[in-house]
Amino acid sequence: MTGPQPGRVDIDKNAGRVEIDKNAGRVEIDKDAVRKDLMKLVLTIVELLRQLMERQVLRRVDQGDLADEQVEDLGTALMHLEEAMDELTEQFGLTAEDLNLELGPLGPLLPRGRW
Repeated sequence: MTGPQPGRVDIDKNAGRVEIDKNAGRVEIDKDAVRKDLMKLVLTIVELLRQLMERQVLRRVDQGDLADEQVEDLGTALMHLEEAMDELTEQFGLTAEDLNLELGPLGPLLPRGRW
């Protein structure tokens, strides 16, 4: 497609390709791109929560609030979650940078260097 046809508007931002036909009142959406973008959002939220939980566990370990068995269980759970995140990002063709939303003057959402 070389450009929008008369009566059509093409929108191609970071998300998937969206084509709006003003004459017919229809919106055509690239379903694969929408699926990938939705997974990107979900994985970003899961990664943020994973990192927050990891920091909380480390804080509690440093304070001595946890028994050895609890430390072992939490470490194993966090390791499994990290492995699952790696598998899902690979499955959807995403990288750590794809999940790291840029918040303008606040900087990136996630600390750099996770993967």
